[in-house]
Amino acid sequence: MLNTSCVERPVQATSQASIRELCLDSTLQELSLYDFQVEATDLGMRISQMLEANPLLPGVILTHQGEFAGMISRRRFLEFISRPFGRELFLKRPVRALYRFAETETLIFPSNTLIVDAARKSLLRSKELLYEPIVVQVSPQTYSLLDVHELLVAQSNIHELATKLLRQQTQSQLIQTEKLASLGQMVAGVAHEIRNPLTCISGNIGFLFNYSKDIMDLLSAYEQIVGESEKIDGLKKEIEFGFLQEDWVEILKSMKVSSERLTELVTSLHTFSHMDEAHLKEANIHECIDSTLLIMKNRLKYGIKVVKSYGDLPLFKCYSGQLSQVFMNIISNAIDALEEAKEEKGFVPAITIETEVIESSDGDCVNSELIQNYVRGDRQNSKQLSSATQNGDFSLEAAKNNQNNAWIAIRISDNGPGIPPEIQRRIFDTFFTTKPAGKGTGLGLAITHQIVTEKHTGKLNLHSTPGTGTEFEILLPLI
Repeated sequence: MLNTSCVERPVQATSQASIRELCLDSTLQELSLYDFQVEATDLGMRISQMLEANPLLPGVILTHQGEFAGMISRRRFLEFISRPFGRELFLKRPVRALYRFAETETLIFPSNTLIVDAARKSLLRSKELLYEPIVVQVSPQTYSLLDVHELLVAQSNIHELATKLLRQQTQSQLIQTEKLASLGQMVAGVAHEIRNPLTCISGNIGFLFNYSKDIMDLLSAYEQIVGESEKIDGLKKEIEFGFLQEDWVEILKSMKVSSERLTELVTSLHTFSHMDEAHLKEANIHECIDSTLLIMKNRLKYGIKVVKSYGDLPLFKCYSGQLSQVFMNIISNAIDALEEAKEEKGFVPAITIETEVIESSDGDCVNSELIQNYVRGDRQNSKQLSSATQNGDFSLEAAKNNQNNAWIAIRISDNGPGIPPEIQRRIFDTFFTTKPAGKGTGLGLAITHQIVTEKHTGKLNLHSTPGTGTEFEILLPLI
């Protein structure tokens, strides 16, 4: 009979219900499992009776003194008893006699195996074993059978579900991309509009300094000519002229500092908004990093220390707006990690940014400490780089020839909790995120990887030790 501990309804209805409720990480225990067992000492007639009474039964579990001994499928059983004298040889003799001839390689999975993994491994079997049922280990001493047909149907439904989810996420990504593009255009426009009056303000502050000095000199000259005057002394006391003289200069100084700060911010926004650049342009990498830090200052001001160790870098031909996005994505992830660990007593959260020009014989991971190396930059995408190549800005051949030349290395590290090894393997996958719904899209590091490896033919290396921190190393070829 059907295993009632797994399924309480007819086999067909249960299968349909299970398929409807499947998700991407569904396991074998969510499917219909069959728990039909025969002892090796039972006669073969018992298997025949079981199969006749249960047309959907894919086979039986063979036990020896209550212990799992193997499996005989419906297909193999019918094949042997249909041979000449098969019924006389196997139905009236112990099952172990049949098993000596019908034994095949058995595929056994724990019940918590993902359906997609089990289906993939099942399809890798030889053609002779392709439709043999799978043995599922429910517990250390309990085994059940799973029909391969149901496994493949479930896998097909999961694939359909994954396609649907991917389509939805892609649509969301396109909408988000359009929003970001519109926002970038708006930011560039606003930055341009702010820059004009800002130039007027910052340019005239110098004149105000000079005018204020001239006015004070004039007042001093009048005071010397007129001499002491009760009315003037009363007015000076009323307006607190002594304080006014001192504060006037301080106000002008603060206005000058504020205008310079605003000019830096507008320049940073203007630089960061250049996400749709058509051609590579020479840029100062340090200015890109500083612009990103300035934009993110609001998130960094809550006790996170930023340590910069800049080397001597030449101007680099790149898409500066896209590199700014790379820096922002990595720094933003570092801030998220540090905010989780900030509650620990005595912990001082810090982000370290280092840059240098390095020599490498193969352009691979040059930092000996980077034991977890994601070198995926070797997969250049000629289609995505074709426009740059045609314009003479970039050359795949030139990038390959750079293997014995210099690279710009940018390392961004934090002293946060680190990334577990099982997550490190998937960290650059599209839509993969460990953040709760609404806080992470799983696109940040995937886009970062694409910008570095495809747009700039660079490499993105990761080193993270749980409990110690995380470091991303960006390698950009100096062509």
